[in-house]
Amino acid sequence: MPQESYLKLLLAFSAAALLAFLLTPPVKILAGRIGAVDVPKDERRMHKTPIPRLGGLAIFLAFLLTTLVFCELTESLRGTLMGCVIIVVLGMVDDVCALPAKPKFVVQILAALIPVMHGVRVEIVTNFNVFSDDPYMKLGIFSIPLTIIWIVGMTNAVNFIDGLDGLAVGVSSIGTFSILAIAILVSEYDIALLAAILCGACIGFFPYNLNPAKIFMGDTGATFLGFVLASLSIQGLFKMYAVISFFIPFLIFGLPIFDTAFAMLRRMLSGRSPMEADRGHLHHRLIDMGFSQKQAVAIMYVVSAILGLSAVLLSTTTMTKALLGIGCGLLLAVVAIRILDDHRAAMLRAAEQGEIPHKEEHHE
Repeated sequence: MPQESYLKLLLAFSAAALLAFLLTPPVKILAGRIGAVDVPKDERRMHKTPIPRLGGLAIFLAFLLTTLVFCELTESLRGTLMGCVIIVVLGMVDDVCALPAKPKFVVQILAALIPVMHGVRVEIVTNFNVFSDDPYMKLGIFSIPLTIIWIVGMTNAVNFIDGLDGLAVGVSSIGTFSILAIAILVSEYDIALLAAILCGACIGFFPYNLNPAKIFMGDTGATFLGFVLASLSIQGLFKMYAVISFFIPFLIFGLPIFDTAFAMLRRMLSGRSPMEADRGHLHHRLIDMGFSQKQAVAIMYVVSAILGLSAVLLSTTTMTKALLGIGCGLLLAVVAIRILDDHRAAMLRAAEQGEIPHKEEHHE
């Protein structure tokens, strides 16, 4: 890409980050006035005091305004933005008065239909038939239900991991940056510009959501990020890399996808609804193992970064080099987690022996 394109990417990123940073304080005030506040009332909540949870509105407004200024309003982009508006309105209502899972699921499907009808579809994927000479598999009419499943699934996947301060917005930032890197490497400027804007909006909100969080992004932000990331990956990753298109998005979003699939399977095996909330997500398990919130979030950041880097390697190098890189990254992650776990265990033993005070994390 020419140098002017990189400058525009930087300007769009900076504008979105600044807007999100400036919009979050008034959104926090609005959340308090309309009752969009998260009150710790069960064991799933990690915070101790009520905290506003409408922060996703600042991310959405920053993304929307910056996109309208910097991007060409194509048909697919119009469809994506219209779907985002529905998702954000649904999230705002849910943040004020908790809605049942089934009505939300229906609205999410209807919202996903809008970008699909505007051309945002997974039409070609990797052909897994080893006896076929064609590396591509055209989905035809099945592209519509598959795309809806992907968008709705990602919408809920990001929402499911939004359980610790800074977790969902951080993982989304890492995933968006991975998309940005791939788009730049293959000169897909339009996708890179949208990714830069979304990444900037996330980064601008980030300081307010770090532990101890001053505001949550709530369902408004988590479902919006999942929705727009799913739509963005369809317009970019699934189309840019048809030969390995099945693996790239699943690598980038591997953490929320695995957490969601594992949670739904666990609930169904225990005879409960797959959409029923519980305290069995990956971040809950890390907390139960004795890690602090900051440590648990850092671990999940590392895993997301390794998966994102693996996706970039897989899309720009040979399969062998990519697999070697992935293997080395996972090995480093295992070593780092083991070192951190040993340190945690030593600190707990010292606390039990009275050598150092054991402190519980809490929100301001």
